[in-house]
Amino acid sequence: MEKIAVFPGSFDPITLGHYDIIKRSIPLFDKIIVAIGVNADKKYMFSLDERKRFIEECFENHPTVSVATYEGLTIDFCKKVDAKFILRGLRNPADFEFEKAIAHTNRKLSKIETVFLLTAANTSYISSSIVRDVIRNGGEYELLVPDAVRVK
Repeated sequence: MEKIAVFPGSFDPITLGHYDIIKRSIPLFDKIIVAIGVNADKKYMFSLDERKRFIEECFENHPTVSVATYEGLTIDFCKKVDAKFILRGLRNPADFEFEKAIAHTNRKLSKIETVFLLTAANTSYISSSIVRDVIRNGGEYELLVPDAVRVK
């Protein structure tokens, strides 16, 4: 049976931290689906098409990594794509507490396991919200994101 993992998030935009987690998980799974969650109530800096393109460009040379979009519960998307694993990155203890509660809930509602990878020390401070703030204020966001992320 193929080991398929879903890495869910808004990826607004993908950061070097996300990139690192995905790259390090490639040897662990047969297939990784980077799943961009769509929330109609949320205001995004980058369009869904831009976010999808950024990720596809980052992993164009990695055939086991694909990008999809979804609405609703992550576990429902996992069932739809036959994924048995949810991949999550942990930056700090607060992330762990938040993600632990979600992982327990997901396991209660399904048989899907959550796999946690610690972010690399040199990317653990990066979040999409920090990147958006740097972009809004004209800072050097390029230091925090993969080369594929370009601001117009």
